[in-house]
Amino acid sequence: MTTTNLRDSALKFRSLHTPGRPLVLPNAWDGASARIVEAAGAAAVATTSAGVAWDLGAADGDRLGRDRALGTVARIADAVGVPVTADIESGYARDLAGVTDTVRAVLAAGAVGVNIEDALYDGDAPLRPVAEQAERIAAARAAADAAGVPLFVNARIDTYLRGVGARVDRVGLTLERAAAYLTAGADGIFVPGAVDPATVKVLVEGVAGPLNVMAGPGAPSVAEFAGLGVARISVGAGLAQAAHAVVRRAARELLAEGTYESLAGGLDYGELNALLGS
Repeated sequence: MTTTNLRDSALKFRSLHTPGRPLVLPNAWDGASARIVEAAGAAAVATTSAGVAWDLGAADGDRLGRDRALGTVARIADAVGVPVTADIESGYARDLAGVTDTVRAVLAAGAVGVNIEDALYDGDAPLRPVAEQAERIAAARAAADAAGVPLFVNARIDTYLRGVGARVDRVGLTLERAAAYLTAGADGIFVPGAVDPATVKVLVEGVAGPLNVMAGPGAPSVAEFAGLGVARISVGAGLAQAAHAVVRRAARELLAEGTYESLAGGLDYGELNALLGS
């Protein structure tokens, strides 16, 4: 994809983030799931780092290398005609130069957005220090700007997902990080784990940018989140988990019972083949 095409796709993707009319993203993990999501009517495709890692035989949590992860992103971007945003975990890099290289590789893969998280998996602290994470976001922003592409940088804050701080202080901690990340160049804020309507409303009002929430069973509906002013809703690894649950259920039934009822309701062979052959 040329720089001009990337720029146009990035601008289109940015325009989809409207508080009260949220961009809804059923996260994909390979070319087939991306094409199915697009055919279902998604205005854009988001990857799930967990789903991508599992598909490649690795565990989630900064354990997958940049080249393998972004190889999947490239295949997804090539499979669909809508904008693609890539979940790049914490940047697939330990230093700022590495974050810069990752963003360049994201653009080369054809994606026009990234999620970059502040979770840490290899130390005692659950989150990267605010100032350090802000520097990484600034590096991502600078790399995209240097390439002439208005990459949508979605800063993921894991205060809720990892249970950081006392519950009463968590909103304040989240808003502090959100402000720092937006100042550093983030375009949106992603707070997975926060779905309580009262909490989401406070976050919407306190974040000076589009708010992304992660939904799943038991969470408010898309319409309810829209009423709270949310601008983006994704489901993380939810679709991949559901798909893999079907695999396990069907495999166990086949091996233990010798029956095949778990295979009922699958996509028609011809329909799926035609979709992926188009």
